[in-house]
Amino acid sequence: MGLVSTTRMSSKGQVVIPEDIRRRLELDTGTQFIVLGEDDVVILKMVRPPSMGDFDRLVKKAKTQARAAGLTRSSVSAVVSRVRKQR
Repeated sequence: MGLVSTTRMSSKGQVVIPEDIRRRLELDTGTQFIVLGEDDVVILKMVRPPSMGDFDRLVKKAKTQARAAGLTRSSVSAVVSRVRKQR
C-alpha cells in the first residue's frame, strides 16, 4: 500500500499530510484532491490533468465511437447550432 502515517484534523477541518508522504507523492501547495467519504473511510485522490498521450488516446477513441454511431462533423455542427439558438 505504501507509506502509512497518522495525522489529526484541526478545529477548522484541516488535515496535514505528513512530509514524507508529500515528498514521495510529489504533492505541492495547491494540489487539488477529490475527497470521498463513507462510514469510517476518507479517501483523498489527487486531481491531475491527463498527459498529452492519454488525451490523444481519448480523442482517438471518441472519434472512433462517433464514426461507429454515424456522426459526422456536419451533423454535430447542426446540433450545436440548433442548441445555441435555443438559448
